Amino acid sequence: MSTEAGLKNTVLVAVGVIENAAGDIFICRRGESQHQAFKWEFPGGKVEAGESVPQALARELAEETGIRVASCQPFMRIEHDYGDKQVILDIRKVTAFDGEAHGREGQPSRWVPIPELHRYDFPAANAPIVAKLQAQAED
Repeated sequence: MSTEAGLKNTVLVAVGVIENAAGDIFICRRGESQHQAFKWEFPGGKVEAGESVPQALARELAEETGIRVASCQPFMRIEHDYGDKQVILDIRKVTAFDGEAHGREGQPSRWVPIPELHRYDFPAANAPIVAKLQAQAED
């Protein structure tokens, strides 16, 4: 994509909305050196060359949260321009997994009831995820 500032990086990101049996959602806080530092996020990461989104998600969630994905379904796809980079978030809802989710890289993490998600400071690209989860919870 061309802009006045030149070419902008577009990054495809696999994102997991991990839901436990109680219906709570697992979130992590980004580190100081990361883009959108100290904001809360749904875990995931960049899709590497040769990986499918489900493969990237399984790898990233194992690395970041220590879980093994048993089942996930497409949830939504978001394109967002942060100014310094553009992201395409391919979001999957993870409804079955093995292991106990935790901040495996030392990052703060927690299970949050869906009605409370809006109280957390997420990157702008994550706002539609929170909105969709909360709208579905009200149905």
